[in-house]
Amino acid sequence: MSFKISERYNSNVIEFKGNVMGGPDAAKLNETLHELIDKGQKNVVVDLSKVSFMNSSGLGMLIGALTTMRNAGGDLRIANATDKIESLLIVTKLITVFKHYKSVDAAVASFDA
Repeated sequence: MSFKISERYNSNVIEFKGNVMGGPDAAKLNETLHELIDKGQKNVVVDLSKVSFMNSSGLGMLIGALTTMRNAGGDLRIANATDKIESLLIVTKLITVFKHYKSVDAAVASFDA
C-alpha cells in the first residue's frame, strides 16, 4: 500500500492505493497523522477509491487513525469506498462508526456542516 496527502480547504485528503493490510503501513500512517496534528491540522479524509483489497489489519489501521484524530479533537472520514470495502464495513458494523461519503468533495464539505 502507498498513500499520498493533499490539502483541500480545511482538511487533508489521504489517498490510499493498493492493498491495505496494516503492518508497517500502519506505523507510517500513524506517524503522518501525528505530524498533521502537530501542525494543527485535525480534519482528515481517507480516499479509498484506489484500494483493491483490505483485510482486518487494514480495518484496524483505519480504526486506529480515527481514534488518533478524534483524541486530538479532529475527525477522520472515509470517501469513495468501493462496493467490496463498503460491504466489509457493513459486515463488521464499522459503517456505523465511520462517517462515509460517496466523494472526497462531499467528505471535505462535511467538515463545514
